[in-house]
Amino acid sequence: MALAFCGDEGNSTAYNVDHGVLNNGCFVDALNVVPHVFLLFITFPILFIGWGSQSSKVHIHHSTWLHFPGHNLRWILTFILLFVLVCEIAEGIVSDGVSESRHLHLYMPAGMAFLAAITSVVYYHNIETSNFPKLLIALLFYWTLAFITKTIKFVKFCDNGVGFSQLRFCLTGLLVVLYGMLLAVEINVIRVRRYVFFKTPKEVKPPEDLQDLGVRFLQPFVNLLSKGTYWWMNTFIKTAHKKPIDLKTIGKLPIAMRALTNYILLNEAFEAQKVCKAWSYGSRSIWRALCCAFGRPLLLSSTFRILADLLGFAGPLCISGIVHNVVGQNHISNIKFLSNAYVLAVLLFFALLLQRTFLQASYYVAIETGINLRGAIQTKIYNKIMQLSTSNMSMGEMTAGQICNLVAIDTNQLMWFFFLCPNLWAMPVQIIVGVLLLYYLLGISALIGAAVIIVLAPVQYFVATKLSQAQRSTLEYSNERLKKTNEMLRGIKLLKLYAWEHIFHSSVEETRQKEMTSLKSFALYTSISIFMNAAIPIAAVLITFVVHAHLTRKADFSPSVAFASLSLFHILVSPLFLLSSVVRSTVKALVSVQKLSEFLSSEEIGEEHDKSSELRSADNHTLKLSFCLSFVSILLTMIVGQVGCGKSSLLLAILGEMQKISGNISWSRINELEVLCSYRKVKRGAVAYASQKPWLLNATVEENITFESSFNKQRYKAVIDACSLQPDIDILPHGDQTQIGERGINLSGGQRQRISVARALYQQTNVVFLDDPFSALDIHLSDHLMQEGILKMLREDKRTIVLVTHKLQYLPHADWIIAMKDGNIQREGTLKDIQKSETELFEHWKTLMNRQDQELEKENPVLERTNLRRTMYSREALLKDDEEDEEDVTESDDDDNLSSVLHQRAKMPWRACGKYLSAAGILLLPLLLLSQLLKHTVMVAIDYCLALWTEHEFDHSQYSKIFSVLCCLGIVLCLVTSIAVEWTGLKVTKKLHSSLLNKIILAPMRFFETTPLGSILNRFSADCNTIDQHIPATLECLSRSTLLCVSALAVISYVTPMFLIALVPLAIMCYFIQKYFRVASRDLQQLDDSTQLPLLSHFSETVEGLTTIRAFRYEAKFRQKLLEYTDSNNIASLFLTAANRWLEVRMEYELHAGQMMQTSKNVGFSLVFALHQVSNYLNWMVRNLADMEIQLGAVKRINGLLKTEAENYEGLLSSSQIPQNWPDRGEIQIQNLSVRYDSNLKPVLKHVNAHISPGQKIGICGRTGSGKSSFSLAFFRMVDTFEGRIIIDGIDIAKLPLQTLRSRLSIILQDPILFSGTIRFNLDPEKKCTDSMLWEALEIAQLKHVVKALPGGLDAIVTEGGENFSQGQRQLFCLARAFVRKTSIFIMDEATASIDMATENILQKVVMTAFADRTVVTIAHRVHTILNSDLVIVMKRGVILEYDKPEVLLEQEDSVFASFVQADK
Repeated sequence: MALAFCGDEGNSTAYNVDHGVLNNGCFVDALNVVPHVFLLFITFPILFIGWGSQSSKVHIHHSTWLHFPGHNLRWILTFILLFVLVCEIAEGIVSDGVSESRHLHLYMPAGMAFLAAITSVVYYHNIETSNFPKLLIALLFYWTLAFITKTIKFVKFCDNGVGFSQLRFCLTGLLVVLYGMLLAVEINVIRVRRYVFFKTPKEVKPPEDLQDLGVRFLQPFVNLLSKGTYWWMNTFIKTAHKKPIDLKTIGKLPIAMRALTNYILLNEAFEAQKVCKAWSYGSRSIWRALCCAFGRPLLLSSTFRILADLLGFAGPLCISGIVHNVVGQNHISNIKFLSNAYVLAVLLFFALLLQRTFLQASYYVAIETGINLRGAIQTKIYNKIMQLSTSNMSMGEMTAGQICNLVAIDTNQLMWFFFLCPNLWAMPVQIIVGVLLLYYLLGISALIGAAVIIVLAPVQYFVATKLSQAQRSTLEYSNERLKKTNEMLRGIKLLKLYAWEHIFHSSVEETRQKEMTSLKSFALYTSISIFMNAAIPIAAVLITFVVHAHLTRKADFSPSVAFASLSLFHILVSPLFLLSSVVRSTVKALVSVQKLSEFLSSEEIGEEHDKSSELRSADNHTLKLSFCLSFVSILLTMIVGQVGCGKSSLLLAILGEMQKISGNISWSRINELEVLCSYRKVKRGAVAYASQKPWLLNATVEENITFESSFNKQRYKAVIDACSLQPDIDILPHGDQTQIGERGINLSGGQRQRISVARALYQQTNVVFLDDPFSALDIHLSDHLMQEGILKMLREDKRTIVLVTHKLQYLPHADWIIAMKDGNIQREGTLKDIQKSETELFEHWKTLMNRQDQELEKENPVLERTNLRRTMYSREALLKDDEEDEEDVTESDDDDNLSSVLHQRAKMPWRACGKYLSAAGILLLPLLLLSQLLKHTVMVAIDYCLALWTEHEFDHSQYSKIFSVLCCLGIVLCLVTSIAVEWTGLKVTKKLHSSLLNKIILAPMRFFETTPLGSILNRFSADCNTIDQHIPATLECLSRSTLLCVSALAVISYVTPMFLIALVPLAIMCYFIQKYFRVASRDLQQLDDSTQLPLLSHFSETVEGLTTIRAFRYEAKFRQKLLEYTDSNNIASLFLTAANRWLEVRMEYELHAGQMMQTSKNVGFSLVFALHQVSNYLNWMVRNLADMEIQLGAVKRINGLLKTEAENYEGLLSSSQIPQNWPDRGEIQIQNLSVRYDSNLKPVLKHVNAHISPGQKIGICGRTGSGKSSFSLAFFRMVDTFEGRIIIDGIDIAKLPLQTLRSRLSIILQDPILFSGTIRFNLDPEKKCTDSMLWEALEIAQLKHVVKALPGGLDAIVTEGGENFSQGQRQLFCLARAFVRKTSIFIMDEATASIDMATENILQKVVMTAFADRTVVTIAHRVHTILNSDLVIVMKRGVILEYDKPEVLLEQEDSVFASFVQADK
């Protein structure tokens, strides 16, 4: 039949105009085409010619736009218009199909209107982008014409008696309203922008954010379509595939999302509450403030979520209709439009698109709100830290760790609570609607099935609670294990020298066993949780359908009812699964807010204190400082006194960091200061302060010295010279641009001290406080710093200097001296005043002044230099390996650097995956694969059986039995698969940790010198945690979602072969989407992690350096840094969220488009799979693939460390060949000895020959870098002996097993190392000595009275690193530890560096008497301490320069030893 606009030409009624032209329906429809044709003809030339490039008056660098008035309303109305027009087209086609005459006028005008509506929004978008509103006049005419023509049609319907009962009347009425509203929107744009009909149009500039070239996160600025589909992310995702994503790529945050903006919002919410008299930072106040500041977007997210959940029920309802119509009828009814199966399929498609769009919008808004909230709270915490009283931390009320936990954990808990918050309102709605619909379909049996799900919900909650407890328990054991591992790694040199590796290895393994027990509980409850998630829907469906079939035999059990019910059960289970997560998150959020409340309520600096309180010092002791003094017009004040007398506390009190009992500190205009006994309050200026314990930033050397001040090259060079830093800078890999690790970990104590002092010297403040700046410096460096830095630079600048020192030889330079004792000022005045009035004190000082209190750097600079060389060599070697074989590269610390993390863009690490799975063993792997395949086969069989059952609805008994057996088998297989996955994870994690620990503990010392401690510790912490808890869960989810998708696609293709046509293009698109997403997701995930590290580091740095920051008055600068770090982390998190939404929207749209292809007898069977398996799990498959790729990096890095070669612990001699009491005499023969730190480095000892007789006392001295420490390490085979040998008591030490050799010698290192535990454990971890032996050693070390005074005596607690003892006391404990061993050879490597001279003299005498029969080798930093030695060895550049008795060397005029002694007087 020929097509004609008004139908068949023979049909005269179509062309009848007897009752007027407007009464002819075909003419009216033709008239309705005119506006649409007009718009298409007007806009197409404008759109394609490219007018936009010339007409733009405001340059916008992004492809985004200014929003005209009514922007969002226009887009919403356009979407509704398009939907109504689709319905009108469908109605026309259905009506035309029934009449069997091709009336084009029934659907062609609607088709033209649909095309015009799309054109209008594209046209509007381009005009808005170019900010050229004058061209909107075309749309004004279009909406006017469309409104008039559609109104005419509506009026004629009314005249002809067409009413609400007919769909076309309702659709026309809706279109009149929509065109009218769009016309009103257009008129409003003219009213506001005045672009036409007004003389002065209103000029509008782009938003401030878009004028900033750095803003690349465009979600707030784009139109609704781009917001809903994340279209603006396309360019970003494509760019990410071509080059790595870094901070520059993602740019800055929009102003509304920045931490400062959100902090102001939160602060205003707090301020609004402060009007209440009894206001405090209580939990309720915090919740009210959070709701006030961030409640509105959360409400929007909840609305989106509820709408999405309600639209989700369109799926089951449409399935019921579609299946009923496809199965029950062979023709399409023209009476009920909505009963048409094809119409329902289209409606289902649109409903699902809208549902997924609302769902993703809800997720995005909730996560964005959570991220904004996190940034605001972190800023609030930081501002509180800046005002925090340091006494809180010094008294243990609050630790740096607690504050960091608050930032790292609790703020994230609140963020995730806000993300899950919409579920609190959405879940009840979903459950109620779901149960009502089930009841409508199945009657009473539906309630039984729903009851099964609801009854099992508390069981799920119980399992979730147990899972949470197991996780908390695991975390506690994990923290304990990491603490022990950290101590083991920090003290690895001592452990190897004392042959204690096995003790600490056993200790870590013991804790790991406890952790593994907890992990087993965690794995068990995880597997039960996974099992329940999979089994509950099967059980509910089984019970419901069996009850429905047998109790109500005459009831409807058609495919439409069965598959609609099945779909509803899938929907109903989701909120109940979420319940446990939401409850857990809510509980955690409540706890986090309580912690936040306690922190925000803590005492601030400058607050009034109880007058009876005492002054609190930083070392947990109470001090009573009593003084009245003035520093006015004094240039150099020195404060001296014994350890613990209150020198540092005095400086802190002046800076306002201590709790004050009485008195006040007053500052004059030129920032000189007085400490007065009256009460006067004047604000203090900036003070350049160098603390006793050097505090460094995780930044470059230059940034640490300039410390946020402007760079002055001349002054910078002068400061570097004054602090003798140039030689140190020269050996650093990148000079003064070398990045200093956290807490200056890659620098020696002396270097840290000098950089800290250099910072104080560089600042242009009038007052400088130096707290014991010479403690870690040798005599030459100290003298140079005193002369060039303090006396020349500072004094000549007329700056007020307050210097705390033990170096009494510098007292003659002081303008004023303050001598302190027991918290009081013993005496103050000039040196002459004290000489006259305190003769005894002056004579004591004079004695000590004659002996310069020389201390060499605590780390041998030669070792530092070789360390740096080895590190550089190590990195070069790794780069070379990386080029040769990217997969097998040994991971270095570079893996933890942001720059290298971003460039790790290799393909999926299949080798690491293979290594992970192979670690599971031969039995577990096949069980894992087989159980997964069987489970999913049974799942498909269950649904197929249901399809067959519903076709033969009267034969219930046979099918119900088969269905029941299959369901039970499915439930059992769910349990087997969940246990298999977790069991595999446990086995792998146990094997990998054990192998890693064994390798690391036996690695040579050079490995620890060339690999940063943080990098090794990360393998034991972050990487082990990933393998312990994350990989098993990801592996289970990945395998489940992959197999579900594959089985679902196979079923759909089998049931609906037509789907195969769509499957090929869909598969190609899915492949490219996941390929691009995986690269972007991996980079963004790593960027999110890596931007969190500087943020947390900044918090910990600030807490540790709070006194210094406040002294310099740099609070504002550090706050600005915090805002930058927070924004960097937040922008990475937001991009990651947007990328996840981008993936999910595309995958779901694509799959729902594929569902349109499904038409067959078993359409319900395939629709259930399409709706609830493919759409839900394909997204998870891609995301889990991306997660797995990142997580397998942990396996790869650990495997890299497993390739480390261990030390050769085996010896040529067996234990039976070594005498039991060897070495019994202590004779040492060194023959032509040459050693080096590595085979690629130069020797540090060259052809050394020496003979030490039994019982001799040998002193070794030499300048820094002469090889003294290397000499001592050679006895323990800690360095590579490539030539010569050492013979002790007739046995070549190279032939001995390492364990035997090291256990038979004793050494005391220059760095005191104590482990957490008891004093007994620190002295004798092998538990070989009696109490009397331990007390004897403590008495020798001058510590007996100290230990006896402690609660518990020998069982008194030693905190981590021995922080509850002073540096000197720690060194004495190390001496006692060596005395306990009672070996015949005793080596002291600068062991008295941290001990005052009086104690050192006592110790020297004790050593000479207590070890009269032992061989003692002393490496000296104070030459006078070895004057009583039997022999002295003087070393220079790795060779022995002098070797003789001290008296013989002193008699030689040209003796180097004699010159050392002369300099030491």
